[in-house]
Amino acid sequence: MNEPARGCADSAERLIDDVAPFLEEVRSRDTSNTPLILLGVSWGGKLATVTAARRPDLIDELALLYPGLRARVRTRWDQSLRLSLAEWLGIRDKRVRVPLNDAALFTGEPRWQEMIDNDPLALHEVTVSFLLANRQLDCQLPKCPAAIRLPVLVMLAGRDEIIDSAATARYVLQFATPDLSLIEYPNARHTLEFEPDRDKFINDLIAWLARVSARKNHRPAEFASRADKE
Repeated sequence: MNEPARGCADSAERLIDDVAPFLEEVRSRDTSNTPLILLGVSWGGKLATVTAARRPDLIDELALLYPGLRARVRTRWDQSLRLSLAEWLGIRDKRVRVPLNDAALFTGEPRWQEMIDNDPLALHEVTVSFLLANRQLDCQLPKCPAAIRLPVLVMLAGRDEIIDSAATARYVLQFATPDLSLIEYPNARHTLEFEPDRDKFINDLIAWLARVSARKNHRPAEFASRADKE
């Protein structure tokens, strides 16, 4: 939705402050007792995880689809050094190419690869400030597991070449929640909805949504009492 400056973010705090007020507005308008679920996809899973840890009062459940919590595609040491130098020099608006140009990284299906290659809305560049915001989110991730006590769904692709699915699984297993659903699709590449077995993935997602939506008392007691007091 950031049409004037796609691929730009001033800081991690700005990103979190974009999500939190939106969740607050949705929560304030809802009178149906319907669970409010924050769903993070790919890189968005990183932002969703940090937001859920920082503001658990705003959501009832967290869903992470092949989340960018532990990446295979990483910044090289020299790139990290240049990023730090750019930060020190105040260079924030310079645009950097996203290192994910091969559509085969996202899916093994030729028709979806063609769609990705020709997608006019695809984002191919981000600003230095966005990369710095991303690094700030990375620094917050180690503190998140202890703060996430809500029901969580994590869906991973077994043949993911963008996300390290094994490392991601180890990370989410540290969540403090007693209700963690971790599902892996062994033959899938990164983008589950572009894979041949996507019906299985979609059905599993719908089943989880149905399960959490069926709960009458979907908010933890401390959050409900806090909301009532407010």
